[in-house]
Amino acid sequence: MIVYAPAALFFLLFGIGVLRDRRQFSNAVLLGISVSLLALALLAELRKAPTLVAELVAVAIILLPAVGTMALVWFLISNGLTMIRKEGRRPANLLSLLAGLGILAVIALLFVALATRSRQLGILAGTAVLVVGYISFLFVCFVGYAFLYGRHRPRRDVDFVVVLGSGLIGGERVPPLLASRLDRGREVYDRQAARGNPPMLITSGGQGPDEKLPESHAMADYLTGRGFPAEHIEREDRSRTTEENLLFSKAIMEQAKPDYRCVVVTNNFHAFRAALTARRTGVNGHVFGSPTAAYYWPSATIREFTAVFLSHKLINFGICGLLALCGLLAAL
Repeated sequence: MIVYAPAALFFLLFGIGVLRDRRQFSNAVLLGISVSLLALALLAELRKAPTLVAELVAVAIILLPAVGTMALVWFLISNGLTMIRKEGRRPANLLSLLAGLGILAVIALLFVALATRSRQLGILAGTAVLVVGYISFLFVCFVGYAFLYGRHRPRRDVDFVVVLGSGLIGGERVPPLLASRLDRGREVYDRQAARGNPPMLITSGGQGPDEKLPESHAMADYLTGRGFPAEHIEREDRSRTTEENLLFSKAIMEQAKPDYRCVVVTNNFHAFRAALTARRTGVNGHVFGSPTAAYYWPSATIREFTAVFLSHKLINFGICGLLALCGLLAAL
């Protein structure tokens, strides 16, 4: 059983991290490490398995990553083309396509290096695999833990429900993406109001340069136009970013009730990064996600991961640099 000890240790650290504050990216990494160590432990146990079972598992270990990688490339490129067709050619909409093409480029580089037996290409391909492997590991950790975090539901009463803005159509109308957030925020409000303790709902969003009114006002109008009580809406109309959404909303909540508790509502792809920002800005509450169109989710998730990755530039680029150095030294 000692072979499972490292996985158990990291899972224990993961559990402690979740109990302390589930809004930490370190929780995602600890969970990813524990699952990886568990997989290695299970593979080590294969030596005790019957020969046929061991051979079948070995074939699966070889085939599944290859088939899975090609399926992923096809999915990302297909989704990227769908994003371009439905959402336009803005840089943020190209992320899924670029990710698929990037993986394809690394695979092509490996094949060329093997075919030509070029030492230089081999070093470049090996280094690329190490760096891409690290980033891929972090991405899987991010997606897996974000999924788990999204299963969290507010169980106790809160004082405020904060709905984050996301831009307006034509500078004045609530788009489907933002309507999903508002509808989910109203669900949280209605659920608690039914228990006789309705919270205050804060619509959070300032006025962009191409908008005719602050997002928070359009959001409030959307809610009141559907029968939501206007006296239970507070408008935060200065923010331009998620961090400002949370900071300015926090100021409103602290002024009204210093020991407040809240729920922040955004789209499901954005929930975990918003939770990380909420922790950093000292907001006392968790983030609740609303549904997003399936075709929109991959590119949006890649964008969220990229933002989290770049928010820790020093450590991530440092590790990528060390991996690149290891690749070079191994080739000497």
